Amino acid sequence: MVHAMLRRLDQLLANLGYCSRRSARDFLKAHTVTVTGTRASDPTRKVEPAKVRIDDEPADRPDGLLVMLHKPLGLVCSHDAHEGPSIYSLIPARWRERNPQVTSVGRLDKETSGLILLTDLSPLVHRLTSPKHHVAKLYRATVEGVLSPDLIDTFANGTLRLEGEDSPCAPATLEIVSPHEALLELTEGRYRQVRRMFASVGLSVVTLHRERFGPLSLGDLAVGAWRELPLNTFG
Repeated sequence: MVHAMLRRLDQLLANLGYCSRRSARDFLKAHTVTVTGTRASDPTRKVEPAKVRIDDEPADRPDGLLVMLHKPLGLVCSHDAHEGPSIYSLIPARWRERNPQVTSVGRLDKETSGLILLTDLSPLVHRLTSPKHHVAKLYRATVEGVLSPDLIDTFANGTLRLEGEDSPCAPATLEIVSPHEALLELTEGRYRQVRRMFASVGLSVVTLHRERFGPLSLGDLAVGAWRELPLNTFG
C-alpha cells in the first residue's frame, strides 16, 4: 500500500502562501483549519495535504501550479520590483507567496505579448526550457522592412548565427503572411531570439506576439487573464 507523503502543517501552510511558518500558530487560531474533519491547532502536526481544509476549502493546489497567462505589453517577467510592473501582479496574491516560488517558463520581454506559462514546479520549468526537448513556440512578428522569401531557407537551414554567439540557431520555420508580417516557429529560447534573428538579416521587429507554446494556444483568453492547466498537460 502506498501512503501519501506527510508534511508538517506549518510547512504546508507556508509553502502554499497562507502564512509564514513562524505565524502558523496565529493563523490556526484565526482560521478554521481541519484535518479529516477535525480542527487542527498544532502547527507541527504531520498531515496529508489532500485531507486539509482551510476555511472550509481544500488546501490550495498542494501538488503544484501550472497556469497559462495572456501577457500584456508593458509588463516584465521578473520578481525584481526595480525592473518595473510585473506579470506576477496579475495572479492571486497567495500564489505570489508560495514556496517554491511561482516563476515563468522562459521569459517574454516587456515589448512582447502573448502566451506564457507560470509554475512552481522547477522540474517542469527545466523540461520545457531545455533545447533537447524541442518544445515549439510560435510567434507572430511585424517588421520594419520587407520580408523576402529567401528568409524561409535562411531561417530553416540551421546556419543562422546571432550577434555575439558562436553556435548557430536551430532550424526554424518561417511563414510569410504579408510583406511585413510573418509567423516564426522556434524550438529554442535564447535571449530575445526572435528579435535578434530578424536583426541578423537586417530587419527590425515592430510588434511581437507569442501565439502558441507546445500544444497550447491562447484561444479566447483575454489579455491579462490567466487559466489553470492540468499538471499533466505536457505528459
